[in-house]
Amino acid sequence: MQLSPLVKGGVHTRPRSKIDFRGDTLSIRLFRSTATVGGMTVISRVLGFMRDMVVATLFGAGSVADAFFVAFRIPNLFRRLFAEGAFSQAFVPVLSEYRNQRTQAETKHLVDHTAGALAGWLGLATVVGIVTAPVLVLVFAPGFTANPDKYALTVEMLKITFPYLLFISLAGFASGILQTYGRFAVPAFTPAFLNLSIIGAAIWLAPHMQQPVVALAWGVFLGGAVQLLFQLPFLLPLKLLPRPRIKRGDEGVQRILTLMGPAIFGVSVTQINLLIDTLLASFLITGSVSWLYYSDRLVEFPLGVFGIALATVILPSLADKHTRGSAESFAGTLDWALRCVLVIAVPAALGIALLAGPMLCTLFQYGEFSAHDVEMSARSLIAFAFGLLAFVFIKVLAPGYYARQDTRTPVRVGVIAMLTNILLNAVLIWPLAHAGLALATSLSAYINAALLYRGLHQANIYRPLPGWGMFLARVIAAAALMILLLLLGRGEIGEWHHWTATERALRLVALIASAGFVYVGALWVGGLRWEHMRAFHPSV
Repeated sequence: MQLSPLVKGGVHTRPRSKIDFRGDTLSIRLFRSTATVGGMTVISRVLGFMRDMVVATLFGAGSVADAFFVAFRIPNLFRRLFAEGAFSQAFVPVLSEYRNQRTQAETKHLVDHTAGALAGWLGLATVVGIVTAPVLVLVFAPGFTANPDKYALTVEMLKITFPYLLFISLAGFASGILQTYGRFAVPAFTPAFLNLSIIGAAIWLAPHMQQPVVALAWGVFLGGAVQLLFQLPFLLPLKLLPRPRIKRGDEGVQRILTLMGPAIFGVSVTQINLLIDTLLASFLITGSVSWLYYSDRLVEFPLGVFGIALATVILPSLADKHTRGSAESFAGTLDWALRCVLVIAVPAALGIALLAGPMLCTLFQYGEFSAHDVEMSARSLIAFAFGLLAFVFIKVLAPGYYARQDTRTPVRVGVIAMLTNILLNAVLIWPLAHAGLALATSLSAYINAALLYRGLHQANIYRPLPGWGMFLARVIAAAALMILLLLLGRGEIGEWHHWTATERALRLVALIASAGFVYVGALWVGGLRWEHMRAFHPSV
């Protein structure tokens, strides 16, 4: 009897996909690009930690620190909406389509007119933001009105930081062009200049100012401008250095604006939730805003190094596959990305939760940042760490919609997630204070991620490739061994408070290195190999 094509040597096999992930050079390029972006982002994030250490040491977690973090968070929210969020998700798929299906002249036309429209609207928004700064502070930190000096200081700094929105959004526009053409390193390194600017302002400018903390606001202003100027020369070899043009009703610009409208909300629910946290935290005891900020910064490290890096790389790739009509490769890229998320985000989340106190103590407990601040920040850090997996999943799943120019579905999902967050805030803020706000954000992120996944699955856009059961078992087993090691090795937080900075750093590095070794070793013993992470294939 002749065997079925699905049976080879008496063993049931799966027909070979048209996209062989074992030898798929595209998957390898995705891995290399993600590693490049992640590596550059590590440099920026390390500088970010240095920035936060300087700020924590000089200004602690008191009233002036709260004022700066609100003045920085308001334009930073809009930066996430425009530079990393809605604009990128709308612009990159359209630019990818022009690159693949139209002439260089038409592509340059799109770039020029998009630059003109973006600069015009953001310039107007910046002027409005500066003029209405007192109202914005009332809206986003109403609790500050109980302390007139704190409120006035926040307004003063917001007027200085708001132009950052214009600079960084135009920098995000330049980044989108470079990423569409496969140039990932420069955009990934660019944020380092913001950290360097704030560090320089804190060290050299602050001592010469009547209110030293205002120097940090000027550091934000300068950092935004430098990030934009740094990227422009790299557009020259692509012949896409923009010459801003404004033409009412331009077809390409109108498509981008149409996609941006819903995307502004859909892609930025996490950031809106964090801003709601800040608003509510302004009513809590002094220091709550700062505690949330420092804990969020630690969770942002793996999210930025891996989550945003992965999302940055796969969006142009998914958009390209969609315009070429390659549905199987589209789904395969999502599957590869989701497995990468689990391999990295699971140990990162567990490690942050278990080492919350030691990390905060090692990085920030100097000068004005007290042991009490470490304890309070650790509570919200653990809550944020719980949601890290969901935060990264959102970064990967959302491009599955935006690459197909579907901005409506993420909006519907985002509305549900935001309403859930508001409800959970109201419930959890009473027993858990600022930590309750962080936990509400994490829980709503899981709702967001689950609904995004369900939408892709039900529309048959993504179906998990075979091998997920064994893959999950390997990750869970390796994570369990890592947890055991950290529980045995971290010690009591009281010990960390009394150690010197060098002793803390050495102990923390040893714990993280040991945990990483155990986790990776357990995955290897369980059968997961490096080449499987480089390019997953159906047999894994």
